[in-house]
Amino acid sequence: MAVLLLGVAALLAEAPAAGASVFEPFTVRAIRVEGLRHIELETLYSYLVIEEGQRLTPRRAAEAVRALFRTGFFEDVRLEREGGTLVVRVVERPAIAEVRFEGNKSLRKEDLEQALERVGLAKGRVFDRSLLERVELELRRQYFNQGRYGARVRAKVEELADHRVAIFLRIHEGPVARIRRIAFIGNRAFDARTLLGRMRLGPGGPLAFLTRRDRYAKPKLEADLEALRSFYMDRGYIDFDITAAQVTISPDLRDIHIVIVLHEGEPYRVSEVRLAGSTVVPAEELQRLVAIRPGELFSRRRVTEAATRIADRLGEEGYAFANINPVPEVDRQRRTVALTFYVDPGRRVYVRRVQVAGNVRTRDEVIRREVRQLEGSWLSTARVRRSRERLLRLGYFEEVSVETPRVPDAQDQVDVRYTVKERSSFGTLMVGAGFSQSQGLLLNASVNQDNFLGTGKRVAVTLNNSAFNTIYNIAYTNPYYTPEGISRGFNLYVRATDTRGALITLAPYTSDVAGGSLSYSIPRSEYDTLNLSLGYDRTRVRTGPATPQLYRDFLAANGDRFNAYQLTLGWTRDSRNRAFFPERGFLESLSMTWALPGGLTYAKLSSDTRAYFPLTQRLTLQLRARLAAGWGYGGTQGFPFYEHFYAGGIGSVRGYRSLSLGPREGGVPLGGALRTVAGVELLAAPPFVEDTHSLRLGLFLDAGQVYSTVEDFDPSDLRLGAGVSLMWLSPVGPLTFSVARALNARAGDDTQAFQFALGTPF
Repeated sequence: MAVLLLGVAALLAEAPAAGASVFEPFTVRAIRVEGLRHIELETLYSYLVIEEGQRLTPRRAAEAVRALFRTGFFEDVRLEREGGTLVVRVVERPAIAEVRFEGNKSLRKEDLEQALERVGLAKGRVFDRSLLERVELELRRQYFNQGRYGARVRAKVEELADHRVAIFLRIHEGPVARIRRIAFIGNRAFDARTLLGRMRLGPGGPLAFLTRRDRYAKPKLEADLEALRSFYMDRGYIDFDITAAQVTISPDLRDIHIVIVLHEGEPYRVSEVRLAGSTVVPAEELQRLVAIRPGELFSRRRVTEAATRIADRLGEEGYAFANINPVPEVDRQRRTVALTFYVDPGRRVYVRRVQVAGNVRTRDEVIRREVRQLEGSWLSTARVRRSRERLLRLGYFEEVSVETPRVPDAQDQVDVRYTVKERSSFGTLMVGAGFSQSQGLLLNASVNQDNFLGTGKRVAVTLNNSAFNTIYNIAYTNPYYTPEGISRGFNLYVRATDTRGALITLAPYTSDVAGGSLSYSIPRSEYDTLNLSLGYDRTRVRTGPATPQLYRDFLAANGDRFNAYQLTLGWTRDSRNRAFFPERGFLESLSMTWALPGGLTYAKLSSDTRAYFPLTQRLTLQLRARLAAGWGYGGTQGFPFYEHFYAGGIGSVRGYRSLSLGPREGGVPLGGALRTVAGVELLAAPPFVEDTHSLRLGLFLDAGQVYSTVEDFDPSDLRLGAGVSLMWLSPVGPLTFSVARALNARAGDDTQAFQFALGTPF
């Protein structure tokens, strides 16, 4: 047997003469592999550059050995000849049987394993001892990102049976280094406190354990330096520069000091604003969109926003890929900037197809009828955006994403693709028990589907039974009763009320109500809807010894059995960007109900306004105001007490017990004919939650009161409550919790700090 080439044959590839002296070339008749343990034979053949029937030369042998070594699978490779057979002898590297960590507390085992996998070390892979140094460096880098600069990692390899190894990684995490000081040199226009307010990093404060602001990380510092550049550039400092950013750490690796050296320069003002290129729409319209006037301080942010507004406007006309290039001409002697917005609209783009994906239960037609971007027409960014908002407002979907990929081999065509993620609980089938702070134990059975069988129709069949209320209800709404979007619905109900069964103290009486209604909603625009409802109900009221005199007087004047023929006219405007937890837009409604002659005659007026303003990516300001008023007319004396309005608790004035505000008799709430409620709430998506569309934290101030009649309104009687809230779209329905303090409670008011509700989204 002649040795053809040892592991050093790779060196002979550059010296054919020496290789030729070792062996003579020959034709390979067969190939035999020896030494494989874990590696598949086919895997080795895929890397071996020699095949049966080929002529083996020293250069080709060197290439084969080099290729096998490059796989990292083998510690040694030898090629030998036995007659016409090429024998490939290999020594495999051991396989990694397990990786163990010891001493890791701040980082999870799963996170460490992912970090090691990125450098090539994981259970089941071939072990390469040269990786150990990279492993230690990678783990230290993970801890450096946490600010643990004293972290140490030691690796130990233990050989196991069957040519396997176990790797033990002993970790000493060390203390977290904290930022103790950030100093600025060269800042004259703005003090250090102002500049620190623009940075994510900074010395620790009382909330540092939550914000981790004092944890240094190089990417965070780079982002902060860019934030400082933007801060100065938005205030006219075109020549601003950061000449140095020095980071030092104390010898004990616990304290970090950062020094940032600035060159501010002088502020520049805008001298002229021009438009150039093909504006497509009237130049005067685009000039108004720029909204930058000569004499103003130069602002890079405002220039970018102006370019975006111009691009959006051209996108509405089908020029979806318009290029708006703002070019500043800087005059450093006068410290002025002349701005020229070069407009290149490009081609007008048309939509080939509108596609829908991700919907499992919801039918395509339910989605497509909300889409305002039509196939075959030009692409309008406004219509695409509006379509997404309409889909989110349905409440069926957690998220809706839109893509506009170009059609291959077509310069002026795109497809519009809407991908939806369906909400897990836009309908429920429930039989069970519940609890309400106002009604006590609830036994219920309900089928409630906002998207019945994926058709978009709303169906509800409900049976609720408590000591306070027994309700049987059937409701149905077809939101597209006509192709134009006119909706039609009906509601049939039977309700028995006994206020003595409520957990809160209400004026005692019982009532039995049966009725129904037929309603229509007529869209008048993308945001406005007119509502019409015709209804009838029959009510019977019974009193007891403790029934208030006010209620008895109404029954004495009007009887205890009532028919009501109700006509309701209403208007709704909804410009919110989503149904649940919107970040912007308005929801406004106004309705008027008349109980017509032929029965009990009275009228009700109600309005509800909610406004949402985005403050940051995760913060939203919500303002709300609700008004409800009622009065009797014709032959009816007064407003029916069983139609009274109440306030207090979740949904109105938190900090006060549910339904407890307003006039009282003998300490018992009577309700009233006028209710006013208003509030302001700062809503935040929690930073520690991935699904930001299902959870909100709130900081609120509520105000409201109930009055006996409209004429009794007195703003000095308004009650105030403030506190914090938590709202969660849980699998069983919306859950709302609040902890509030009544700010101006008076003697006789019922206050309540903790309150909750199921099925009351705010």
